Amino acid sequence: MKKVALLHYSAPPIVGGVESVLGYQARLMADAGHQVRIVAGRGEQTDPRIPFIHLPLTDSRHPEILELKAELDQGRLPSGFDELVAALRALLVEALEDVDILIAHNVCSLSKNLALTAALRNLADRNPPRMILWHHDLAWTTPRYRAELHDGYPWDLLRQAWPGVRQVTVSEMRQRELAELFQIDQDEITVIPNGVDTARFHKLEKQTSDYVKQLDLLNAAPLLLLPVRITPRKNIELALRLCASLRRHFPDIKLIVTGPLGPHNPANVKYFEKLTALRKELGVENAVRFLVELTSEYIPDEVISDFYHLADALFLPSREEGFGIPILEAGFAGLPIFCSDIPPLRDLGGSNATYFSPDADPSELADILADRLSSNAVFRMRTQVRRQYTWERIYARQIAPLLTA
Repeated sequence: MKKVALLHYSAPPIVGGVESVLGYQARLMADAGHQVRIVAGRGEQTDPRIPFIHLPLTDSRHPEILELKAELDQGRLPSGFDELVAALRALLVEALEDVDILIAHNVCSLSKNLALTAALRNLADRNPPRMILWHHDLAWTTPRYRAELHDGYPWDLLRQAWPGVRQVTVSEMRQRELAELFQIDQDEITVIPNGVDTARFHKLEKQTSDYVKQLDLLNAAPLLLLPVRITPRKNIELALRLCASLRRHFPDIKLIVTGPLGPHNPANVKYFEKLTALRKELGVENAVRFLVELTSEYIPDEVISDFYHLADALFLPSREEGFGIPILEAGFAGLPIFCSDIPPLRDLGGSNATYFSPDADPSELADILADRLSSNAVFRMRTQVRRQYTWERIYARQIAPLLTA
């Protein structure tokens, strides 16, 4: 495990895009067992595992920094600049004592605190921790910053490829800009995008988040929801056969059956045994998951609601229903609805659902469902975000290897 410091002008709970990214990264690193600290000019400790080191002079809005910036923006190097750089370097040396990796967010990209930039450059030349410069914005390639930039020191620090540091940008556009600015190959710059936090964005219950990790649901494409009790009239075997057929379209399909065994008929135990045997026969053990296999406890309505927000579509193949509340819940959650063509479900879904016979051929039904989903831009975007742009995926695939490189 590494000792990692993240540096920026300000940090959570200060509101800002870079501040938010820094906060997510720090928490993910702490979750992975790294010893993480945040160093900034404004902010406070927001996680008991992550110390906040307050260095006021690293702030872009510190009065002394603003006074120097006013002169720098006019192209003049202030008389006290070198002394301030030395003071900042001394503060950083103390704050970063025993740190293995320093990740500096934007402070080597923008001219908001050039004394801090110069102090880091000085530190980089003298046995520093391994340094990763994380670029969200680039002053030299952004027109609104041009009036603040001038030839020579210290402005040139923002357009030089410092030796011995790792360069990271948040997008391929920034990668191209930085490569041209530094006159280096693009493959010398790592692209690691920003992401979204699945649990926070959807306000998931802790139990739901555990299921997401346990069942690898972020990798699902599509994620189908079957929110029913396990009883023969729900026709769950059709869902299993559908999943087997859908794998030729979607190799990473997952179907979640949320309900327990029906409570009033002992034959439901035999029915569940039949379903698990069929699942094995079809080779869809990883694709079809019954939550009853993970817990014998009652699953709260809040957790079931979470699955409606995580899923890509409702699949409801019932042979018999008295009403069909999942149709309404799926409509409320904005899910595409695929359900059997029986009167209660058609009464509820009207022209807003895709219907099929409870005895439909699974292969033909798979073709229909695949066609509907593949042509749905919302589904395509949801899948792309879930598989590429959640913080969990970004950390596992790109940030964790960066820390151990």
